[in-house]
Amino acid sequence: MANTSTRTLRLLSLLQTHRYWPGAELAERLGVSARTLRRDVDRLRELGYPVQAQRGVDGGYQLAAGAALPPLVIDDEEAVALAVGLQAAAQNPVEGIAESSVRVLAKVVQVMPVRLRRRIDALRAMTVTAGWADQARAGVDPGVLTTLALACRDNERLRFSYTAADGRRTARHTEPHRLVSLGRRWYLVAYDLERHDWRSFRADRLSAPHGTGARFRPRPLPTADAAEFVRTGLDALPRPYRVEALVQAPAGAVRERIGRWSTVEEIDAGQCRVRMTVDSLEWPIMALGVLDAEFHVLNPPELRDQLRTWGARFTRAVPPEDGPSGR
Repeated sequence: MANTSTRTLRLLSLLQTHRYWPGAELAERLGVSARTLRRDVDRLRELGYPVQAQRGVDGGYQLAAGAALPPLVIDDEEAVALAVGLQAAAQNPVEGIAESSVRVLAKVVQVMPVRLRRRIDALRAMTVTAGWADQARAGVDPGVLTTLALACRDNERLRFSYTAADGRRTARHTEPHRLVSLGRRWYLVAYDLERHDWRSFRADRLSAPHGTGARFRPRPLPTADAAEFVRTGLDALPRPYRVEALVQAPAGAVRERIGRWSTVEEIDAGQCRVRMTVDSLEWPIMALGVLDAEFHVLNPPELRDQLRTWGARFTRAVPPEDGPSGR
């Protein structure tokens, strides 16, 4: 059996991974008796962690919002700063940290006192973010993301309103699986209980999500993972433009810069083929431009025409030098 300190930390870690743990299952995971488990829970409470207990045959434990933050984690000011920073990361997804930002945010909010939540909400309401237009459009209320993340983690059925691309609103009842950050947007992958099939929902088109309290046994996805499911669905959508370009740069370097939004195929050590399926040509122009490498557009012809237009505009933006000294 692990020593008391190690076991207590293990207990805290388990309580943070699920909303509710049956007592018998939690004791089995820790390899202790029910009596020892109760003593370990009491130790966590003494440290300030708000552990609630439910008695009876189906009794168990869960972390809840308390009167104060657990004192050995972070103080109030640090908690507010942490939550605001995580919300900013969630609203403007950055490759590699967006999904982990939401997971951490969900953990912090779960045990955060109400008075601190009010401060965070006030800060968010009174703050204006200056960023790219497409980032602003893709932004999602962090409260919505937190609700979705908790429902995915806890295997709790979820209801929400959803607005389709044509503006039609529907009520959805789902079994949420995972949140996916892809191409500056958030997607919820869930099983639609009324349509009896898997769906991906854009989080910025989703409103008023709320858990129903009903738990479910997770179903197997029809793809290898949630990210592949979202990509497959997006590729099946009709898009006006299929972009193909040859880039004079190693495939690895290109994937590092724009691989999240494109398919990169190696041709040789210094050359690769880039493919994108898009509904606007502005993004491929910017993506190819940031590679700092020579490239040749194969398709579509409209992209070549737009590059000529942009190139002429940029050339006009730089006045010709007047004489050898530039005067």
